[in-house]
Amino acid sequence: MSYGLWLSTAGMQVNEYRQTVMANNLANTSTTGFKHDLAIFMERGVESVASGGKRFSNDVLDDMTGGTFVQPTVHTFAQGDLDKTDNPLDVAVFGEGFLSVQDGDETKFTRDGRMTINGRGELVLAAGGGRLRVLDDQGQPIRLDLEAGESFSVSRDGQLWQGSDSVAKLGVVEFEDRAQLVKHGGNLYANHGSAERSSTSELRAGFLEQSTANPMSGLAAMIETARAYQLNANLVSLQDTTIGQAVNTVGRVR
Repeated sequence: MSYGLWLSTAGMQVNEYRQTVMANNLANTSTTGFKHDLAIFMERGVESVASGGKRFSNDVLDDMTGGTFVQPTVHTFAQGDLDKTDNPLDVAVFGEGFLSVQDGDETKFTRDGRMTINGRGELVLAAGGGRLRVLDDQGQPIRLDLEAGESFSVSRDGQLWQGSDSVAKLGVVEFEDRAQLVKHGGNLYANHGSAERSSTSELRAGFLEQSTANPMSGLAAMIETARAYQLNANLVSLQDTTIGQAVNTVGRVR
């Protein structure tokens, strides 16, 4: 098979993957606390280099590229802009910390600070239908006294107040290696092995962190990717035609 056919096919595959990642970013430009993803690629060496042997060595091809490989997707953790809401139970994490929430029997982490109180007096995330209970710094769900009739507030160090009484401290944590955080859907992250520590991040009550996905640059990148995909598709078609001519015309015995 044509060597160029393999390279063009690889180009189509990586651009299709890149398009999928960017489409997800664009779909979350309005998602509170969303961190956009980056599709990472690397150049593949020619087969003689990749295999470490000379079985597939070729004096012409050895000086060419071996195509493109997809690398694991990288989550960016840049600080998003803050949007003022004036809701005392809205909090924006300013720094590297994450809020801890209970998702069934597991602890997950999020940057979405839209909190509310359910009918049982539990502090929960507004997202997730009220099933995600916010945890304190001891890993326990936070319960508030609905009958007290006093207002709630959150200080910059994460202390939750009901009137003048301190109720709990929000469980805000950081991670030794954020690359071990894996998106789990619903704007949540699961920790796949990184050591946790108490965070020194500030909490800004009455604010929410905006998504880091930029709709303008994201749309421009999607157009660029679509063109790259189409270019590789055209090259595949051209090479297929060339191979067909070689088989049916050049190789014909008269």
